[in-house]
Amino acid sequence: MQFQLNTDSTIQGDTRLSDVAETIVTGALGHLTDRLTRIEVHIADVNAAKGGSDDIRCTIEGRPEGMQPQTITHHDANVEAALRGGAKKLRALLDSEFGKLGRR
Repeated sequence: MQFQLNTDSTIQGDTRLSDVAETIVTGALGHLTDRLTRIEVHIADVNAAKGGSDDIRCTIEGRPEGMQPQTITHHDANVEAALRGGAKKLRALLDSEFGKLGRR
């Protein structure tokens, strides 16, 4: 499985952030990671230097093998919280999609 992290110009997208993001997202997805070919994470600070609550947007796209990509968006106060919330949402979405396939 490939992991790709993208950030906007206001968030420093260094190796440490990439490692943290990969650990959080793949850890939250758990057993589902073997069914994914790629995960793309996009992190952006919605209102840049203005600050405020829930201004970090995390969009995660999971690409299940043989299926259409599944995408979620989560807003939170900081990058790690946005990653955790986004990963939980993606896991719920993928569990639902794989569950539908299992019933067929």
